[in-house]
Amino acid sequence: METNSAPTGATLLIDALAAQGVDTIFCVPGESYLAAVNALYDHRDDIQLVVCRHEGSATFMAEAHAKATGRPGVCFVTRAPGATQASIGLHTAHQDSTPLILFIGQVSRDFMEREAFQEVDYRRMFEPVTKWVAQIDDPARVPEMVSRAFHVALSGRRGPVVLALPEDVLSAQVSPTPRIAKAASAPEVAPSASDVARLLALLEHAERPLVILGGSGWNQTAVDEMGSFLRAAGLPVACSFRRQDLFDNLDSQYVGVLGLGTDPALHKAVKGSDLLILMGARMGEVPSAGYTLIDSPQPSQVLVHAMPCAQELGRVYRPDLAMLTTMPALAHELATLKLAPDLKRRLQPWVQSLHEDYERFSTPTMRPIASVDSRTLGEVKTVDMSAIWTVLRDQLPADVVITNGAGNYTAWAHRHHRYKCFGSQIAPTSGAMGYGLPAAIGAKLARPVRPVLCLAGDGCFMMSSHELATAVKLKLPIVIVVFDNQMYGTIRMHQEKWFPERVYGTDLDNPDFVALARAFGAHAQLVESAEKLIEAILIGFKANRPTLLHVRTDPEQISPSGSITSIRQSTIGKTPKSAEVDLQDTQA
Repeated sequence: METNSAPTGATLLIDALAAQGVDTIFCVPGESYLAAVNALYDHRDDIQLVVCRHEGSATFMAEAHAKATGRPGVCFVTRAPGATQASIGLHTAHQDSTPLILFIGQVSRDFMEREAFQEVDYRRMFEPVTKWVAQIDDPARVPEMVSRAFHVALSGRRGPVVLALPEDVLSAQVSPTPRIAKAASAPEVAPSASDVARLLALLEHAERPLVILGGSGWNQTAVDEMGSFLRAAGLPVACSFRRQDLFDNLDSQYVGVLGLGTDPALHKAVKGSDLLILMGARMGEVPSAGYTLIDSPQPSQVLVHAMPCAQELGRVYRPDLAMLTTMPALAHELATLKLAPDLKRRLQPWVQSLHEDYERFSTPTMRPIASVDSRTLGEVKTVDMSAIWTVLRDQLPADVVITNGAGNYTAWAHRHHRYKCFGSQIAPTSGAMGYGLPAAIGAKLARPVRPVLCLAGDGCFMMSSHELATAVKLKLPIVIVVFDNQMYGTIRMHQEKWFPERVYGTDLDNPDFVALARAFGAHAQLVESAEKLIEAILIGFKANRPTLLHVRTDPEQISPSGSITSIRQSTIGKTPKSAEVDLQDTQA
């Protein structure tokens, strides 16, 4: 850094990020924040700058990096077009309660309110999908605003923050030099003693209790301590949508996931529970099956809801016991409790019944597929999705991190894979397509010693395939499996439900994925069996660059529970509403 002149807003900004412990920044460079890039040059040995090919991918990487580390992900994008493209990552961070800081270059202050080139009011643009949006108009306040951004992102229900950076603020010199704040820490809020006592009293009288884990803000210690309490109490445990890594799926007390394509038996258990305990989970539209499992505003079950945000308690469901607490603090408190000696024994038949339902539903079953759409893939050999997960669920490393975007291909992983340890599932509850590959990059940079597997449909992969260039440049040994049925599968499924046999706008004409990946410099091959797939995955984990594995699947195999033919047959002579009820377990 220059020593003979006062620091600029840009140098203060990067110094403040370094003080927050930021070691990785994702970006697509732009002239609007070029001064910040220049300041990063002086921190090139302690802050890695990951240059991406699209702003949406950059924010996905930062969001996944935050999920993997528990610290706010950091992303820089340029004004207007860059900010607009980054909005998908903000929305994902918002719905997934992920701490994220997005810095956006902005026009100079003397150009504002004139609709200058690429000028946008980001407060108005991003207010609905962030916790806080601000613009730094005084370079002397850069350290203050950065510190506040990190505190806001980490507090309560975690989420994204946007800071706009006018060009002239970044280039302006500041004297005297303001002090840089120390790193923000997530505030821990412990449950009150009276709330814990009430929870114990409710457990002692419950006959059909059910715990649902979800949300963000967990760490390894919290997961371990919560698991210790739940096992000691003998409680059945379900996980919320794409939060399956909060409890070992091999445990005899695990009873399944509340997401898309949920076991109808688990839905029945939620409705029939006499004590429902939500820990960190919001129970939004997807895990609540369209807000049908819990009556709103007054649940029929006795409801305990533990969340770190007061605004979420009672927002949809009126709880009998509202516990304002962070999950690490709650887990630590519960792990120290002395429980009634007969609690686990008394609940054992209930837990065993639910676990047996889970085992039955989650076991892959292969069935013959007679394609109604053979023209899509011609005479090529396809691989059965259930056969794939029969192999992968048993032979993938226990600590593998699995990332995915959105699409019907994800239903097999969510239903059949056993997530065994914390941090092994990184996926968007927002339902964002194109997430898997950028997330794999962010996750691998955050956890370099763990194997990372990206799952992607053909439609999902092509929305961020350009980031293969980023993965190759970084020499990341991530493995990407592209499941290719040459269509937007989820949309096709709904199309068959509402407009059967009128296929239009959902077919895809795909490139040669192997040739495409090799053009980027990645390893790549076509795989035609489940056994060859696991072999190639394990080799890819040890490679010196990314590996793409192309798997052709039958378009008829639309979900683990159904086929295109079965959807068409179920809708014959039925109203759209009755057909929707019949097809709930095929949603993916």
